[in-house]
Amino acid sequence: MEELGSVPWPPESIRTERLVLRAPEARDRAAFVDLLASPEVHAYLGGPRPRDELERDMPEVPQQRPGSFVVVLGGAMIGQILLRRNPGTARPAAVGKADLGYLFLPRAWGRGYATEACAAALGWLEGVLPGEPVVLTTQTANRGSLRLAAKLGFTEVEKFQAWGAEQWLGIRSSRTPSG
Repeated sequence: MEELGSVPWPPESIRTERLVLRAPEARDRAAFVDLLASPEVHAYLGGPRPRDELERDMPEVPQQRPGSFVVVLGGAMIGQILLRRNPGTARPAAVGKADLGYLFLPRAWGRGYATEACAAALGWLEGVLPGEPVVLTTQTANRGSLRLAAKLGFTEVEKFQAWGAEQWLGIRSSRTPSG
């Protein structure tokens, strides 16, 4: 995974109306285990990882790398936003572009937190890498993710088969998302 280049990390916390986005800290470890072990969260991502494996292998400060934001509501982690580049992608439309990924605990679903947090992270990216196009990939069966992509201003580039399911690849040019 290629990082975001010379972007200073970690940034100042990003505050939205309801949320805080910040770099991961040691206090987030248990929430990361819950997130990565959740069958609901990983229904469209190949399934959860075993909790005992996560407990054993996860570092004290999980996901501590540029582009990894913890999403906090009322002092507790509810999700994660990832912005990164993946030069090894097989999709030509995605090569060299920033890639948006997100995971939220099921208790945070359906309240607009993902839209709010992703829009804030995209705004941060625009501030540090002006004009950077961003791609997003999700299974076409993941209707919630497709709705989020549309709210954030992603438009379909292609559909393709991978990991045993139809995937959707969208791109977002630098602009203000709706939502």
